Amino acid sequence: MDSTAQLMAAFQGTATGVGVPGHGWRICLAHEFQEKRKPFQIANVSPYHVVSHLPLGIRYLVWWCRKTYMEKKAPFIDMMNSVPLRQMYGAPLGGIGGGTITRGWRGEFCRWQLNPGIYHYKTVVENQFTVCIRRRGQTVYQQVLSIEHPHTLQSWNWGYCGNQAFYHALYPRAWHVYQLPGQNITLTCRQVSPIIPDNYKDSSLPLAVLVWDVENSSDEETEVTIMFSMRNGSGAKSDQAGSHWNEPFHVHREGEPVTGILLHHCTSTNPFTLGVGARETTGVHVSHCTEFDPAGLGQEIWTDLLEDGRLNSIQGPSTPSVKGKKTAAAVAAGCTVPPAGQATLEFCLSWDMPRIRFGSGEKEYSRRYTRFFGSEGDAAAALCHYGLTHYRNWEEQIQKWQEPILQDEDLPSWYKSALFNELYFVADGGTVWVEVPVDDKLMNIGEKCLPGMKAILREYGRFAYLEGQEYRMYNTYDVHFYASFALVMLWHQLQISLQYDMAAAVLQEDLQRTKYLMSGSVAPIKTKNVVPHDVGDPDDDPWQKLNAYLIHDTAHWKDLNLKFVLQVYRDYHMTKNATYLRDLWPVCQNVMDITLKFDQDGDGLIENSGFADQTYDGWVMTGPSAYCGGLWLAAVCMMCQMAGILSDSPVYNKFSAILNKGKEAFEKKLWNGKYYNFDCGDQSYFNSIMSDQCAGHWFLRACCLGRAQTEVFPNAHIVSALRTIFELNVKQFAEGQMGAVNGMRPDGSVDTSSVQSDEVWVGVVYGLAATMIHEGLVQEGFVTAEGCYRTVWERLGMSFQTPEAYCEKNVFRSLAYMRPLSIWAMQLAIKERAENQSLNHVPGEAKIVQDCEGYPSVKEKTAE
Repeated sequence: MDSTAQLMAAFQGTATGVGVPGHGWRICLAHEFQEKRKPFQIANVSPYHVVSHLPLGIRYLVWWCRKTYMEKKAPFIDMMNSVPLRQMYGAPLGGIGGGTITRGWRGEFCRWQLNPGIYHYKTVVENQFTVCIRRRGQTVYQQVLSIEHPHTLQSWNWGYCGNQAFYHALYPRAWHVYQLPGQNITLTCRQVSPIIPDNYKDSSLPLAVLVWDVENSSDEETEVTIMFSMRNGSGAKSDQAGSHWNEPFHVHREGEPVTGILLHHCTSTNPFTLGVGARETTGVHVSHCTEFDPAGLGQEIWTDLLEDGRLNSIQGPSTPSVKGKKTAAAVAAGCTVPPAGQATLEFCLSWDMPRIRFGSGEKEYSRRYTRFFGSEGDAAAALCHYGLTHYRNWEEQIQKWQEPILQDEDLPSWYKSALFNELYFVADGGTVWVEVPVDDKLMNIGEKCLPGMKAILREYGRFAYLEGQEYRMYNTYDVHFYASFALVMLWHQLQISLQYDMAAAVLQEDLQRTKYLMSGSVAPIKTKNVVPHDVGDPDDDPWQKLNAYLIHDTAHWKDLNLKFVLQVYRDYHMTKNATYLRDLWPVCQNVMDITLKFDQDGDGLIENSGFADQTYDGWVMTGPSAYCGGLWLAAVCMMCQMAGILSDSPVYNKFSAILNKGKEAFEKKLWNGKYYNFDCGDQSYFNSIMSDQCAGHWFLRACCLGRAQTEVFPNAHIVSALRTIFELNVKQFAEGQMGAVNGMRPDGSVDTSSVQSDEVWVGVVYGLAATMIHEGLVQEGFVTAEGCYRTVWERLGMSFQTPEAYCEKNVFRSLAYMRPLSIWAMQLAIKERAENQSLNHVPGEAKIVQDCEGYPSVKEKTAE
């Protein structure tokens, strides 16, 4: 039985549900994952690496204690309290930048990010859907649609049979299908979040619609009611702080009535209101319970629903909660379903936290959606109404976007699931999308040096997402380099906005000195004219205080500046935004001039400095390296391209000369006849096969460069290197079933020289697969990427929390990570390849073909 079938092996039902697509990630609610992995800990480090990293460990421990116990802040990376693997998560609810609430694939409300960038992992038991079935005026069945047996609300009927239900996710939508034993009723709950490419209004909304399709296969009329119960809060300590209260609402606009409950969560910082609404249509009745005690037996509300399929609907607000007590509320919608008939019940969950402060509390930001719904904290009801009256249009747009890919028979089914489901991180990456406040430090710099910045940020707002839910740094730039394909392909204005922010950050300096944990050296937090590692910690003051990362002094990293240049040209290539290119051109020159200083022998090729001075921050590179040297030459090539576009002859001549020298040095120093050596150091692993050695070439090909007159790396060498990686890093690792390991030795053994060389980095693998597809190694690319998808989603139970890394056995590192968004680079490679093949057959398109020449013209079908 293959791994996909195993996820559904426990399913004993026959129901297929309403409108559930054929592609996506599907799992029976009774499934149990056999492999239980642990987060990477010091016990997983070899004795050699423990000794070599002992000074780092001591400095980190001292810093961690000061941060935790004296400053009462959470460390930006908490190595002492790694998040354990919970094999439970489904697609998150909500749009981009307004906070998210994640439902588990068994239906739990279990992961919360309402306060910006701060996660807590708490299943709130009372947040449930309950079904009441009535026939001939009598309730014949009432069941909480949960397989759990909690210690609270024991008057409720828990313990639904999980083998009668399944979950299906194709983000931004998901489906729960429940077959009710003995009732001839099937329920399909469709979850819709407004994640819509190039939609900069609705995609920002903090809400999700939950649509229940009821199928009655019995021969008698049946009344079906769905009750949606919700705690006032998110499972955090503040739920018992007191002064929270609930009230009913009714909104009737444009002939569309919506009724529900508002749950006001009155904290001193970042207060919010939850809205639970149901749509009243012909034949649908809506009722509510304003307040019940979620810590009690729950008998009163259970009996109330049981009696007639309706709740008491007492009007007026509840009494504010007292300290130490929790409060909850519920909304019920019901209808009569004819024999062999079908009906629909529609709910919306919204959350309105319009104005936010980060951990420092110094600045207040308005979220993006307040532009359309106001910032007074009274929008939850209006959001519910808007969601319930617009979700069908959202679904039309989502289907229009997804269907061409889903219907492409040349693409394997697992890839279609991976492509869309990995997008969860755009919304659920601790993401914030805010309006720019007055007296903003970066905007002030931008207004002086970046003429187009103000217009972009005023129109589209400011966007940031975390490196990972555990690695709490916004817009970590060496990682965003990989993930940025998802933004530029789907919400390109957010990528442009982020880049303007980063350009202004380049021009900023922070001379306050800090101790860096790896070396123990003391240096400024931010040096001028270098790209920062990140734009800050959500527990501090993002955008105003840069570089939350304290492991290394990244002013001396070799990849950050190059990745800025590569993205600037890539973004221009894809958007044709000439103002953006002109504005960021001087910044590109500044960062390249700084980086040129790392070419100490004048051969046109930069050298690494003998420490982990790039995104592999635990893997030391010395002298010219395949990774940084390749990025450097690709950036130099793109500098020539931009200089040509902008008619900047002096810069063009300067970098053309560097490129010619650098290409020769790169081949001479790193090419060994089969692949590019890891680096030029004297350590034993200098000739390891690095899976990411072609990263610079990947970006060239993504921009239709790297061939003919713009060739940087000989095509034969690139193809040979990719084939070597496939044969060793992929096929010789874990029987070819887990993707590409970062480092392999020429003899086919895993490189264990560092704590990162023996890891698989999922986002790097997707970028590698994209490079393979660009070079015509289509089958190899899909096989390489498939190993990661099958491992993460089907074997290890890491759905909607794809980690940065895993090893062949036992451990993983950093759940819910940014880098795997690079799978969209695979889609770009597939798209450009298909377009080029089509153009090869169209007369009069020779110029376009020449610009993107080099794509193989033989169409290859890939096996699943």
